[in-house]
Amino acid sequence: MVQDGHHVSVMPREVLEYLNPQPGQCFLDGTLGLAGHSVLIANEIGSTGHLIGIDQDQRALEKAQERLSSFKGRLDLCHGNFSDFDEVIKRLAVSKVDGMLFDLGISSFQLDDLERGFSFKSNGPLDMRMDQSTSLTAKDLVNRLAENELADLIFKYGEERLSRRIARSIIQYRQQKSFETVQELEHVIFNSVPISYRRQKIHPATRTFQALRIAVNKELDVLQTMLGKFDQYLKPGGRIAVISFHSLEDRLVKEKFRELSRLGVIEINSKKPLRPGEDEVKINSRSRSARLRVAERISCS
Repeated sequence: MVQDGHHVSVMPREVLEYLNPQPGQCFLDGTLGLAGHSVLIANEIGSTGHLIGIDQDQRALEKAQERLSSFKGRLDLCHGNFSDFDEVIKRLAVSKVDGMLFDLGISSFQLDDLERGFSFKSNGPLDMRMDQSTSLTAKDLVNRLAENELADLIFKYGEERLSRRIARSIIQYRQQKSFETVQELEHVIFNSVPISYRRQKIHPATRTFQALRIAVNKELDVLQTMLGKFDQYLKPGGRIAVISFHSLEDRLVKEKFRELSRLGVIEINSKKPLRPGEDEVKINSRSRSARLRVAERISCS
């Protein structure tokens, strides 16, 4: 288990085992975060290795820089979205890499920052931007979208079966007052659903908050962009590892891996996604929904 302050990296042992970094290799961490996984990779590729880290959160990059300060190899940390990884490595005069990691989860560092508005357990502003240089926020969506647009968004990205009921309550609330904070939205959602729904294991607002976060950060769009080109930048024998945290992401990864496998471009390392063990989940409950898929480049075509 790798801890970075309050953040615990998910499935570190499995990531290291399946990516199998070796001395002198070049690795890309497209979702660097606080560098928990990258520290492990850096230890393996050593002083002759090259580590490229990308993150859209500038504050996370600064903390990662500190965490990787002892790495003696070549280190390039870049601000940006992982979907633009190809532009980053071209700018660094790198054509192909030996391994790629994309951890699609939101970090505890971001969840626990009250000003980011990711968690309904806080009362921060309705923000939810991973890259705070962008303009669209969750506040914009809940205050501007029409009822049917809001319901469709919550159903599509949150897979929330009560999406229309929740959207209707949101519209009714904002007719009196615009949404400003996380707890305002959480309160409206909680009171819009039946009592039986409130007693389920997950909080009634969980899926709606997921949907808004995905929409604000265009998470599925950028994932599809990355999946459409990663194979062109992996060396033969190079591996890609993707950690997803909900079924929409995992489905996209699974389908793309299967497509490329049928074409003879990659070999999938396991038929089913790897899951965290019971011991890890006990230590880090946020890891329970993680799914790790790994594939290896086998063709130069």
